Amino acid sequence: MNSTNLNSRHGSSAEGSENSKIYSSNTENQNSIPYAVGTMQQKLHNTENLGPSTLSIIAEAEKRGIPWRRLNDSSKILLGHGKNQQIIRATMTGKSSCIAVETVDNKYQTKNILDDAGIPVPRGSICTSIEDLEEICEELGFPLVIKPAGANHGRGVSVNIQDLFSARQAFDEAKDFRSAVMVEKHIEGKDFRLLVIGGKLVAAAHRQPAQVKGDGRSTIKELIEKVNADPRRGEGHLKVLTKISLDADTEKLLNQKSYTLEGVPAENETVVLKSTANLSTGGTATDVTDKVHPENRFLAERAAAILDLDICGIDIISPDIGVPLAENRGAVIEVNAAPGFRMHLAPSEGQPRNVAAAVIDMLFPAEKPITIPIFAITGTNGKTTVTRLLAHLAQSCGYSPGFTTTDGISVAGHEIVKGDCSGPSSAALVLADPLVDFAILETARGGLLRAGLAFEKCDVGILTNIAADHLGLKNINTLEELAEVKAAVVRSVKSSGWAVLNAEDHRCVTIAETLNCNVAFFSLDPAAETARAHVAKGGLIATVKEGNLVVYKDHEKTMISGIMDIPLTLNGTSRCMTANILAATAAAFAYGFTQEQIKTAWQSFKPGLEQTPGRMNYFKIRDFSVLVDYAHNPHGMCEMQDYLSHIHAPRKVGIVAGVGDRRDSDIIELAEIAANMFDRIIVRQEHSLRGRELDEMNNLMIQGMEKSGRKVPYEMIPDEKEAIRYALETAQTGDYIVALSDNYQEVIKIIKEFAPEIA
Repeated sequence: MNSTNLNSRHGSSAEGSENSKIYSSNTENQNSIPYAVGTMQQKLHNTENLGPSTLSIIAEAEKRGIPWRRLNDSSKILLGHGKNQQIIRATMTGKSSCIAVETVDNKYQTKNILDDAGIPVPRGSICTSIEDLEEICEELGFPLVIKPAGANHGRGVSVNIQDLFSARQAFDEAKDFRSAVMVEKHIEGKDFRLLVIGGKLVAAAHRQPAQVKGDGRSTIKELIEKVNADPRRGEGHLKVLTKISLDADTEKLLNQKSYTLEGVPAENETVVLKSTANLSTGGTATDVTDKVHPENRFLAERAAAILDLDICGIDIISPDIGVPLAENRGAVIEVNAAPGFRMHLAPSEGQPRNVAAAVIDMLFPAEKPITIPIFAITGTNGKTTVTRLLAHLAQSCGYSPGFTTTDGISVAGHEIVKGDCSGPSSAALVLADPLVDFAILETARGGLLRAGLAFEKCDVGILTNIAADHLGLKNINTLEELAEVKAAVVRSVKSSGWAVLNAEDHRCVTIAETLNCNVAFFSLDPAAETARAHVAKGGLIATVKEGNLVVYKDHEKTMISGIMDIPLTLNGTSRCMTANILAATAAAFAYGFTQEQIKTAWQSFKPGLEQTPGRMNYFKIRDFSVLVDYAHNPHGMCEMQDYLSHIHAPRKVGIVAGVGDRRDSDIIELAEIAANMFDRIIVRQEHSLRGRELDEMNNLMIQGMEKSGRKVPYEMIPDEKEAIRYALETAQTGDYIVALSDNYQEVIKIIKEFAPEIA
C-alpha cells in the first residue's frame, strides 16, 4: 500500500442550503467557477479575530501542508484529518492534561507542588479575610505581593506592597477576581517568561511593564497616545503588542509618584504604568532565550514535567536569568497553561522565535501522518456507485472508511446520516471524524458551485464522465462550462497523487491534458484512441480485454478478474456498472491496492439494497420482474437502454419522470429514449416540480415519446406511489418493470407490500 501524507448535496435537500463559513465566502458568486478551500478570500474569512498565537500555529501547519479548519467562532482549530487529527484552542492542545490545567489555575496549589519538588518559590500563604491577611503580613514582613489565587493577565495583582494600608487595598482588589487571595514575599529582580513546549525550553523573554519615557514637554497622557499609535499595538491579543489602557492600577502607580495624566515627566524619566509586566496590559518583551543558564533551563523543563503541562509558560523573577536561581535568590512566581506566544513571535527587542514550530513538532512528530487518504469522485453519472465500491475495498482491507454519497454518510460501515450528502459540509464531517482513516467523498456539482471543496488537496480524484445534466442552472449552460466545474476535483489532486478520468469522454481527455499530477484512465474499449496512446507510453489504464478486467501500467498488464466473476457487472450486461468498476479499479490500483485486494473486494460487492441501494436493484415478484434504478438524465437512460437490450421479456414497462429544473430539450430527449426502450410507459412526476406546472411537464414528456416515432401506450399518474402500485397491480406474466426513481426507499417499500418475502 502506498504511504501517503495528505490531505454535494444538491436539489431541495438540507445540504442545498448549507452556507458554511468554514469553506468559502457566505456570498455565492453565480458567475464564477468554484474555488477549492485555501483561497485567499477564504483564509482571510477563516482567520478573522484569531490572535497571533493561534495564527502562528496555523501558519506553521500550512507551511508543512497540514490542513486546518476552524471549529467555532473563537480559537478552536482542527489540524489534520480523521484519526490523525489534532485539536488546539489558542495555545492549549488536545494533549493538554485537564488535571494539569486545573492545577495551575490554582496558584497556591501550584506553588506548593513546586516547593515540595525543590523548585524555589516565594514564601507565602493564602487568605480569605482581612484578619488572615494581617496575620500573614506580620509573619512574612514587607514588601509583599498580593494577587488572586486564580486569575490571569496580571488581573488583580499588586506588587512591592510596603505597608498594611496598601495591603488591605490590594486584598480588596484581588477579591474582585477570586475569593481566595495569595500573599507572597516580594522578590526583587526582573520579570522573565520561559516557554516550555513538549518538555523543552523553546524561548525566554524579559518582560517590562507598560511605561512611557518623558521628553520634558509631553504630558503622560500624550506620551501614552504616542506609544499606542505604534501600528504593532492593538486591542486585546489581536496584534503583537497591546495598547496601554488606563485603570485603577495606573492611577495608583501615578499617585505614588504624585503624578496625574496631565503631569510632564522630565526628559528620559521612566514612568511605570502597570504593576505587572504582562503584554496583555501593554507591556513589552525582549528575547533572552540564548541567555538562559542551563540550570534555569533544566528547572523550567522540570517544572513543566512535574505539572504535566505540554505547553507551559513559567514566570520567574530573578536579577539575572543567566545565573541559576539558587545563586541569586530568584524564584518561580507563577505557571501558566495556554501561555501567549506574542512576546516570543515578535519581541520588542531581540530575535523572534518560531515557537509554533515546536507545537507542530509535538503534535505531528516526523513519523506521524498528518492526514488520511482522500478520494474524491465527481462526474455526471456513476459517482455514488464508484464511491461505495472504493469504501467497500477500503473496509475489506482493514481501514475504517468514511464516505459521503447522495444517499447519506457512513463511517466504519455504519450509516450515520441519511439523505443527499454530496456537498462540502458532509465531506467536512467525515474528515473531522476521529474514527475515519480513509475518506471517499462523492462530490456533486451543486456543492462545488455553492461552496467549493472541503479539502485543499486529495490523493485521488475521479471524473467518471461529463454529460448533459443540470444545464441551465447556476449559470452553467454548456457542457464545456459543466466540464470546468467538474474539473475542480481532479485539479485538487496533489502533485504526487492520481487523477482518474474516462478515456472515452473527449472532455475528460481535454481536462487530463491540463493536470499537474499523475493521470490514469479507464475505458470500456481498449482500442479507443486515448486508451491505446496511454498504454503505449506506459500510462495506467483499467479496461476490459477478452472478457477480463485488466490494468496496464508501465508497459505491464495485470489481470484483476474475469468480468463475469464480478457481480456488479450483471454478467457483463451492464455497461454503466462495468464502467464504474473500471473507474474504481484504476483509482485503487493507482493508489497502491494490490490485484488480490481489488479482486476480492469486487467479487464480494453485490448489487442490491445493502451495497447499491437504488442502483440496479432487481426483484422477482410472482411471475414478473422489477428493476429499481436511479437513471434520471439522457446519458443514464442510454445506459439503461443498452442494459435492457440484453433482457428478453414479452413486455418492458417503464415508470419514468422528467425533472423540472432541466431544460425542455433534456426532458424531451429523456422521454424519447424511454419510448425507444419500453413497450409501455407510466409517466409520474417528481415530488417537486421545481418551478414547473404539471401540464407543462406532461406535455414535454408526450412530445418526447411522440418524437421517437414509436406508438408506445402510456398513462399519466402524477403520484409516484400510485404509479408504482398501478404498475405492479396491472403487471402481466413475464413483464420486466423498470422503476426509475431517486426516492428508492418508498419504491422498495411498496414492492415489499406485494412481495413480503423480500427482506
